[in-house]
Amino acid sequence: MKTAVVVNLSKEEAISCAGEIALLMLSNNSEVYMLSECASFYKGVKISFTDTIEELFKVCDIAITVGGDGTIIHAAKYAAHFDKPLIGVNVGRLGFAADIEIDGISELTRILNGDYSVEERILFDIEVIKNGVSKNYLAVNDAVIARGQLSKIIDLQVTLDNEEIAKYRADGLLFSTPTGSTAYSLSAGGPIIAPQLDCILMTPVCPHSLFSRSVIFDGNSVLTVSVKIPSECCCVLTIDGEKNVDILADDIVKIKKSDLKLKFVSINKRNFYRKLNEKLKEREI
Repeated sequence: MKTAVVVNLSKEEAISCAGEIALLMLSNNSEVYMLSECASFYKGVKISFTDTIEELFKVCDIAITVGGDGTIIHAAKYAAHFDKPLIGVNVGRLGFAADIEIDGISELTRILNGDYSVEERILFDIEVIKNGVSKNYLAVNDAVIARGQLSKIIDLQVTLDNEEIAKYRADGLLFSTPTGSTAYSLSAGGPIIAPQLDCILMTPVCPHSLFSRSVIFDGNSVLTVSVKIPSECCCVLTIDGEKNVDILADDIVKIKKSDLKLKFVSINKRNFYRKLNEKLKEREI
């Protein structure tokens, strides 16, 4: 088996943990691949290196991320594109999406014996149309259309399958996958959704209303958002907290389920809600 290890190089603990994982997999007859930017940290270890993350996911059979949820989300888009299963080792604070904690990395050898299950998760295809020209983005957790810094409140119009269904005056609108329901959506007051479900969650962000609530749409829905922006103000579409796109008054944003799916590897089959409770208790400091 060819194993890709994706490591967050900004965390010393992640670098050390990734080295242990590499040695563990190599000692169990798995080839290990990393990005070439990691080479200086693992001299003397028989790791193969690739120059791009696309090459990394093209060559591997399975990928292991070492870091927090941000590391998982970034790698997940490539894993989905190349149809490769992914498992996360949590070296962050919460690690909602990770299956393994840092003290349990020895269990990763079960992957080599086929002793694991795979959970499929939906992703979003976010299309931004500007002057008739469209560009598409892949979202693992969420897409947020929000007023820019220091901007006034904005008006948002939402259509479902080409029929207007709602208007909001708010700081923004948040569209979340079930996987992302425990991320920004949870902080914005959205419900918790089991990650295996097939649906689209929409939550207004700081709505100027007493009655605006989250709405859950069927996974086959196509939602369209247009924004009325006050003069001298701006609006931004943020995808998974890592990609920002300026949105103008004439722009259209479409949200729908992607044809791609994310395959999350699970070694320790645990009740989702019990795991969530444990993670949320860790947050209470």
